[in-house]
Amino acid sequence: METTQSREVALPKEVIRNLIASERFQNTGDILGCLKGMFKQVLQEVLEVEMDEMLGYGKHEREEAAEGKNYRNGYNRKTVRSQLGEVEVSVPRDRKGEFEPKILPKFKRSATGLEEKVLGLYAAGMTTRDIADQIRELYDVEISAEFVSKVTDRLLPEMSEWQNRPLETVYPFVFLDAIHYKIRDNHTIVCKAAYVVLGVDMDGNKDILGIWVGENESAKFWMGVLSDLKTRGVKDIYLCCVDGLTGFSNAISTMFPKAQVQRCIVHQIRASCRYVSYKHIKEFTKDLKGIYTAVNAEQALEQFLKMKEKWEKQYPSAIRSWEENWDNLVTFYAYPLELRRIIYKAH
Repeated sequence: METTQSREVALPKEVIRNLIASERFQNTGDILGCLKGMFKQVLQEVLEVEMDEMLGYGKHEREEAAEGKNYRNGYNRKTVRSQLGEVEVSVPRDRKGEFEPKILPKFKRSATGLEEKVLGLYAAGMTTRDIADQIRELYDVEISAEFVSKVTDRLLPEMSEWQNRPLETVYPFVFLDAIHYKIRDNHTIVCKAAYVVLGVDMDGNKDILGIWVGENESAKFWMGVLSDLKTRGVKDIYLCCVDGLTGFSNAISTMFPKAQVQRCIVHQIRASCRYVSYKHIKEFTKDLKGIYTAVNAEQALEQFLKMKEKWEKQYPSAIRSWEENWDNLVTFYAYPLELRRIIYKAH
């Protein structure tokens, strides 16, 4: 993770050329091996500097060992895993045992973002054993599945804290959508859905309120999601934008009876266009735009009736999908034009 103190250091070209001349690199492996040695030297020197700063004098400076004074007391060998491979460093010790290096904390055995690589592979759905194999292949570093588990377990408290954090009391708009993804479960690839709830607060700021993984949609599932939002402080929602999620309408009317429901325009357009030939898509979507950009619900209905007359014989299923969902497709006309754009573009 980059900090405010992180910076790129540019070596003088003369230094690089001298290094090339002295090392006589034959392939990229030689270059990486050289960088690994340089990394070890720099890491070792940082440890020495940290010890100097703690003691108040340098390694080779004379310091009278007065009573109660601290001083160096040898080294401990430590193998550090890095993206360049494993390197062995000598961690300085002090007589009082007070030295705690910041660059390489006492119980840390990896450096240069290896944990971040593990978390990235874990997020991609790989098993702990697969991650260990991948790290070995990429960086020539041996790590165990147990090590991977310890790294990934650090996410759980943070995830729990985020998923249970307090929310605003009022959200003018809440959008609900599903992200479908594949994971490995008992050596089988299965498809699951993560249901994402995005809220727009009174200041117009967007925030992911939570993510819930469900096997299938149902009124019971959505009751649990909305109950969670209430428990975390949400008292009122003005408008819920959904993608025809099964069971949601019943759940929202129970948990937030004053909230209105708007079917997502973008998803509705995509759903209806599945029935339309590619050669007519451009013309068909242009006609659809006249519906959701109309001045009011009455004008939107007029535009839809024109579309129906024009396209129904050719694409009856596409027209029927608008008819069946019409009541939930025109809810947003009760809001000013500026807010309507937020509603049909937020997805």
